[in-house]
Amino acid sequence: MTLDKGTIGETYTVTKIDLPTQVEHRLEAIGMTLGGKVSVLGGKDRGTLILKIRGARFALGRGITQRIEVA
Repeated sequence: MTLDKGTIGETYTVTKIDLPTQVEHRLEAIGMTLGGKVSVLGGKDRGTLILKIRGARFALGRGITQRIEVA
């Protein structure tokens, strides 16, 4: 399943990131790594997701969350 289809209030494990190298490195810098936990805190209009990654809150757009697979 991709992260954009995640349910608010659930925690998922990142299994695959299929993004350009530069974006993937940026996500790794904020703590989103393979095997890492991501909690979906909420969603906004136009598909932006509010996520909790290693204790910090981040907002990621649908273009990015559609290319991150979680279990």
